[in-house]
Amino acid sequence: MYMYPDNLKAKATLWLWELKDIGIIGVELLISVFALAQLGFMPPIVITAVYSFLTIQFEDTSILNFIRYACGFFLLKQQKFEWRL
Repeated sequence: MYMYPDNLKAKATLWLWELKDIGIIGVELLISVFALAQLGFMPPIVITAVYSFLTIQFEDTSILNFIRYACGFFLLKQQKFEWRL
């Protein structure tokens, strides 16, 4: 079911994911199934499942976006504090 966004600048979603994430999950799933069937290698399917869970959209945000913002705020972006009296 395709849901047309209320705001025309919002990203298009399909079920609980953005369309970009659906494409990534589809390609990952194809590679994961191939790796499992041909090589008996399990980690790619686990990574696909974790990515699928982290990219579920709820009220225009996802867990993965929250983790990115938190890492940017706490670890990656420079924070400069000046104390003045």
